[in-house]
Amino acid sequence: MLLPKSFQWGFATAAYQIEGAIDKDGRGPSIWDTFCAIPGKIADGSSGATACDSYNRTADDIALLKSLGATAYRFSISWSRIIPKGGRDDPVNQPGVDHYVRFVDDLLAAGITPFVTLFHWDLPEELHRRYGGLLNRDEFPLDYENYARVMFKALRRVSNWITFNEPLCSAVPGYGSGTFAPGRRSASEPWVVGHSILVAHGRAVKAYRDDFRAASDGGQIGIVLNGDFAYPWDSSDPADREACERRLEFFTAWFADPIYLGDYPASMRRQLGRRLPTFTAEEKALVQGSNDFYGMNHYTSNYVRHRTSPASEDDTEGNVDVLFHNKQGQCIGPETQSPWLRPCPAGFRDFLVWISRRYGYPKIYVTENGTSLKGESDLPREELLNDDFRVRYYAEYIRSMVTAVALDGVKVEGYFAWSLMDNFEWADGYVTRFGVTYVDYENGQQRFPKKSAKSLKPLFDELIAKE
Repeated sequence: MLLPKSFQWGFATAAYQIEGAIDKDGRGPSIWDTFCAIPGKIADGSSGATACDSYNRTADDIALLKSLGATAYRFSISWSRIIPKGGRDDPVNQPGVDHYVRFVDDLLAAGITPFVTLFHWDLPEELHRRYGGLLNRDEFPLDYENYARVMFKALRRVSNWITFNEPLCSAVPGYGSGTFAPGRRSASEPWVVGHSILVAHGRAVKAYRDDFRAASDGGQIGIVLNGDFAYPWDSSDPADREACERRLEFFTAWFADPIYLGDYPASMRRQLGRRLPTFTAEEKALVQGSNDFYGMNHYTSNYVRHRTSPASEDDTEGNVDVLFHNKQGQCIGPETQSPWLRPCPAGFRDFLVWISRRYGYPKIYVTENGTSLKGESDLPREELLNDDFRVRYYAEYIRSMVTAVALDGVKVEGYFAWSLMDNFEWADGYVTRFGVTYVDYENGQQRFPKKSAKSLKPLFDELIAKE
């Protein structure tokens, strides 16, 4: 069982999590800069102000990627480095553009294929202040399209584009629970935000296809959606099996159904009613068919149990209980540092199959996959570098993916481990580590590859066909 010779693999990061240098070369503030300044929002009171200092260490990061054998690298652009105030009538910051042009050139010179994410949650703060940012389904898509066009024009050598990373995480924690930037709490706003993102995605894809793709040899563009697989709490109960499907629809099909099938899932319309926006004919034409590939972020699976009471107004999961133990008391997987994450490699294969069957077997890139380790930050460096738990996680998940390709007809063409290095883990600050490279934050952000970092090249050498 082998992956095709053309299969690409590497590591993924996000601008706000690694770049630092938040006030260098004309960068404007993002909603995450503002959010981090609010007391109590970040676990350790930190921010991405310095992070891994990657803005100033691109040569080090490329050397690290090359030493680990990566053939591709997924990273994101900081919108507020490009257009500090964000809007289509605001000035472009040329030093910010030049930074990413040089970075792409240097990656290609090192034999590493760039996969560029345009938006990984860090909206320019000025757009949030000006018109509500993602809440404005008229203004936001136009400003986003303009920003995307600036980057398409500047990075002509990039052939792999991602519009948005995990729109659910912008919408629900950002505007529902208030645990992510911009920290709003509402029962109705997440659905408006999700709709705005889909329309903006559609506008950017149309712009790329109409005006830029012809100049790019085999250029492609898509969105990245996250999702956990769901197993019934009681496998003999039809209501729990139906609840699993509903949970998957609220989590992933919320965004994938409009792109592949033309509208939101019926289960969402039934529960949410008028709170779920309706696509205009123009919006539907932009969104449906707007993926050249399916970007998949996946970390864990759950047992799901139906509820008998009506859904609360602020429910975003399909009126279900999301659990780690089933009716028989069996646990989905061992604990990690992240309360939401327990390894279950079988769920990876099953989720790949679910996506493929529902959407007609699209080309898939696994754009994030990885794990934290319980108590990792408390370990001495020598012990922390021997991250056998993470080595096992990657081996088991990647082999599960290969099985889906070989036996289930799933079309996976690339894989990116999350993450290249320990970094600013959003609301968890620096308490939680996902990196395959240890970053010593106390001593100048020095990088030390862990055992897991060195384990992936031999694994992919074994699993990718030579001819």
